Amino acid sequence: MRGARQLPNDGACPQAKDEDGACPQAKDEGVMPELSVIICAHNPRPHYLHRVLEALRSQTLPKSQWELLLIDNSSSTPLRAQWDISWHSNGRHCLESELGLSAARQRGIRESSGPVLVFVDDDNLLDANYLSTAVSIGKEWPRLGTWGSGATIPEFERQPPESVKVFLPFLTLRDADAPQWGNVPVAESTPWGAGLCVRREIAVAYCDLNEQSGFKITDRKGKSLLSCGDVEISYVARRRGFGTGVFPELKLVHLIPKERLSTDYLLNLSQASHTSYLLLTYKWSGDVPNDPFRPRGLLSVLKNWLTRRGLDRRRYFADVRAVTEARRLIAASRIQR
Repeated sequence: MRGARQLPNDGACPQAKDEDGACPQAKDEGVMPELSVIICAHNPRPHYLHRVLEALRSQTLPKSQWELLLIDNSSSTPLRAQWDISWHSNGRHCLESELGLSAARQRGIRESSGPVLVFVDDDNLLDANYLSTAVSIGKEWPRLGTWGSGATIPEFERQPPESVKVFLPFLTLRDADAPQWGNVPVAESTPWGAGLCVRREIAVAYCDLNEQSGFKITDRKGKSLLSCGDVEISYVARRRGFGTGVFPELKLVHLIPKERLSTDYLLNLSQASHTSYLLLTYKWSGDVPNDPFRPRGLLSVLKNWLTRRGLDRRRYFADVRAVTEARRLIAASRIQR
């Protein structure tokens, strides 16, 4: 891996302000924590978030060595009024009024103080040793900019039918039998958002990129299933000469409600995932996907419509719609510039 370049700023994103112009809450100026744990939540399922917090409360890493930030991403009922996190001596609520997971992550980055940030979704149960293991990996692998779970285990509210199991990888499940790491953009060594660990200088560079870029990867936003905001953080790490990795000793449980196992939802999720990848590729390489309805492409579409049946046909046309949507969003962004 190449050597890392130094940040041009002082290592902190610009301090965010609430709508009234005041900073949400001053940080503790005491001992610097080794980790900042950031939970981004928008209208979370109460029984899920309760379990998420209990799993964090049970971490073997002493609470004096990490801080906890619960980012309320414009929930209908403010999370501050519902969730008591005073059990953590350095736990606090933060509000991000701009809807979208990327916006919530960036608020967490701005408000955190640890040299390593750990992003936890509101349906992730970290293994009791997750934070202590994350610290150890960060020290043992100083050239990694991002790292994360190689053992993301599903807990299904209802067992998925056989017909939809082909879609389950889109639920960010992972079962690596050995560490995977590198500095090229391959899926096997790219960590996902659940349990994502990021060095502060990479997180700051990601903030700076979003401030400067006219083409933004918004990630989940309201009912939109677009993603890849987490993957973009690893792109930033690699651009700055760092590697990325996944480790099976970083274990977590992903809570999956029955609503996310319907065929329609999973088809929409696969379409949005494909669209997101195309948008990320365009942003970082300038490649615009080919129009599936150009003359040669149209022949392929007609052939697949004639030869495919059932769910296989629906999957194919979800991919066609993904390309069409990516092209539309890219064209719209060019008009706005």
